[in-house]
Amino acid sequence: MNSPRIRTLVLTACAVLLGTAAGNSTISEQKIRDHVRYLASDELGGRAPGSPGEELAVAYITEQLRAMDCEPGNPDGTWEQRVPLYGYTVTNRPTLAVRGLDDRTHDFIYGNEFVGWTLRQQARVAVDGAELVFVGYGVDAPEYGWNDYRGADVKGKVIVMLVNDPPLADASKFGGKAMTYYGRWTYKYEEAAAQGAAGAIIVHNTEDAGYPWAVVENSWSGEQFDVVRADRGAKRCALESWITEDAARALFAMADRNFDREKAAAIAEDFQPFALGLTASTVVESRSRTIESRNVVGKLTGTDPTLRDDFVIYTAHWDHLGIGKAADGDSIYNGALDNASGVGGVIEIARAFASNRESLKRSVLFMFTTGEESGLLGATYYTENPLYPLTKTVAEINVDGLNIWGRTGDIVAIGYGKSNLDDVLAEAAAPEQRVIKPDAEPEKGGYYRSDHFPFAKQGVPALYADSGLEFRDRPRGWGMDRRREYVAERYHKPQDEYLDTWDLSGAAEDMETLYRVGHKVASSGIAIVWKDGSEFKRIREAMLRDSK
Repeated sequence: MNSPRIRTLVLTACAVLLGTAAGNSTISEQKIRDHVRYLASDELGGRAPGSPGEELAVAYITEQLRAMDCEPGNPDGTWEQRVPLYGYTVTNRPTLAVRGLDDRTHDFIYGNEFVGWTLRQQARVAVDGAELVFVGYGVDAPEYGWNDYRGADVKGKVIVMLVNDPPLADASKFGGKAMTYYGRWTYKYEEAAAQGAAGAIIVHNTEDAGYPWAVVENSWSGEQFDVVRADRGAKRCALESWITEDAARALFAMADRNFDREKAAAIAEDFQPFALGLTASTVVESRSRTIESRNVVGKLTGTDPTLRDDFVIYTAHWDHLGIGKAADGDSIYNGALDNASGVGGVIEIARAFASNRESLKRSVLFMFTTGEESGLLGATYYTENPLYPLTKTVAEINVDGLNIWGRTGDIVAIGYGKSNLDDVLAEAAAPEQRVIKPDAEPEKGGYYRSDHFPFAKQGVPALYADSGLEFRDRPRGWGMDRRREYVAERYHKPQDEYLDTWDLSGAAEDMETLYRVGHKVASSGIAIVWKDGSEFKRIREAMLRDSK
């Protein structure tokens, strides 16, 4: 089996079998390009929820689905799932005023050192003289015997915590090098609120976060969104915020402590939270509105009476950051790679399915979500208000950012090893003689940062495949250099614009592979399951058991 000739024959056979099963679909590179060119154009103004750009994006996606004879995905006969969102814009430039020992004071400047906001749905929120407490990584994980809040009462106080989860060498805790959900900023703010804190400050670090401070500043400037909540956000902290690592050093110096030393000490299992002997004050003023944003949903119904109520779901978020802080004279955050490209890719996957719909036993849903950039809001809303039962959703495949640099010899499975969708992905990549590789940067927590995660969190097996890094006819390391260059220079900036020089051959190949993955699941009765060791396996098993 190790001879080159036999291996080639096996791969060729796989290509023939998969090509026949999938109807010899060919994803169009040019069509993907056309979709991105329009969706990322200045005409759509960065596609912020509730903006004219949303209207244009929703209309465009709907028309594409209608033209390929998809069915409206909502059981009420429409193409949309309405998602009620609370939009808020900070109207002042709040400073974080810290008073320290001997009445020393320092005002941390909005934008340069500090970014803060509130998810309480009110026009003015104040934190006045609240005690500052350092809580390490801000994690309470009973299953790991870890509690950064151990012995501390943080009610009414402002907590300071580090980005990500504890980077332990022991892989049995927090995934070792890989980030878990405990490292996500969403978790940290939620846990801070559960602990009764008045405010929460995360210390940013470019290497640990996986993106520069400019991404923080840009992502939380301009209008932000949250789902409409019955309690109007009363259970959230009054203040949610970030500070730079240099600002954290200055803050700790005011407490006569060394930040770098305390950061290193925070990975100890016997870490104890401590008061900094400082107080913080700030005022956040905002204007708000309530909107009905939309998830766009198309459907192809399976032909097998016993399986047509099962679903494979593809997702890609259509939203981006809209119009915000200008950079080099440009204030439109076009979001070309993130995620006009993913939308274009899923539209073409839908077209491939529509051309081979007679082969489908299970049904396939194509969902283009809102509010991903504000915290996976559209996908979360769907999982909490599903149009079709999650117990009957056998697999979820998410597309967020395509390969714009050419063909690769690999494809990356973010969160590799969590479900047998990885095995289906490996089979689907065989026709191009490509291999599956795990995430090269698991410490960035990619599996917890896009729209597949709300599905996984509810127990639905979810696949998030990313571009490969081993580019054909390029030197080793070239792909990682391009990725890091994009994150540093274009991610969540106006510079994320469509360029005619993009090489989308690899994107088309990736979409072909992901089409084969979904087709394999939808054209058969194959069971998709979480693997042993996945944190979602127990949730899925309980969900299915309770539904019987």
